[in-house]
Amino acid sequence: MEKVIGYRNKQVVYNTIGTGKTVVLLHGFLENLHVWDGALPYLTDNHRVIAIDLPGFGKSDVITEIHSMELMADVVKHVLDAEQVASCLLIGHSMGGYVGAAFAEKFPEMLSGLVFFHSHAAPDNEDGKRNRNRTIEVVKNDKKNYIASFIPLMFAEENIVRYQKEITQLQQMALETSAEGVIAALAGMRDRKDQQPTLSALNVPVMFIIGKQDSRISMDKIMPQISLPQHSEILILEGVGHMGMIEEGEKTLMALQSFVTRVSN
Repeated sequence: MEKVIGYRNKQVVYNTIGTGKTVVLLHGFLENLHVWDGALPYLTDNHRVIAIDLPGFGKSDVITEIHSMELMADVVKHVLDAEQVASCLLIGHSMGGYVGAAFAEKFPEMLSGLVFFHSHAAPDNEDGKRNRNRTIEVVKNDKKNYIASFIPLMFAEENIVRYQKEITQLQQMALETSAEGVIAALAGMRDRKDQQPTLSALNVPVMFIIGKQDSRISMDKIMPQISLPQHSEILILEGVGHMGMIEEGEKTLMALQSFVTRVSN
């Protein structure tokens, strides 16, 4: 069921389906809540699933010039409060994982588990910040061509031809996002803080899903963080880039189903 809620006089849209303990799905950069549609059959039999259009994406409005990860975490909390949810397991893809880490820092009492789906808890380094700033200028000048070139890079090189239909669909999804929304997210990711201390302090299970061929977030960047949580699980995928829910859908989604079931019991 699609729902709309107000936040700072802006619109936030989310879907809720199923009953039971709550699982929250947070999409990545240039995506919207529908990137998780394939996951719903794996999660909704015994759980209530809430998928949110983060600010500036999908049907949710741009809230401000910079969408910090903390702002987005506040939006997630606002949705959960409206749904009277006291505890949830949170799954975040890419940027959604950054939001999940900010949520874990701000509202640890509400978290029963956390999944970094092609994501991690470290901040941008200086080169990363410069790249974000360059990308912001590119988006200001030509959002359409930026999206056309960026989306295929989210897949392992050997998968680009195989998943051309899905790549086209993701490009269309991204084109629905305003330049202001794209830029606000880029600025928020550029300025995000180091959440590795948050990971070390978490006393809930954490799962990492990693693509060996991920050119957006390398395996080498994520691996040192695996030992930080008290309880950590990992799924490493051969021949997968940044889009495991597409490139290795059954394997990743069954792993999520297993993790959610075990954490919820």
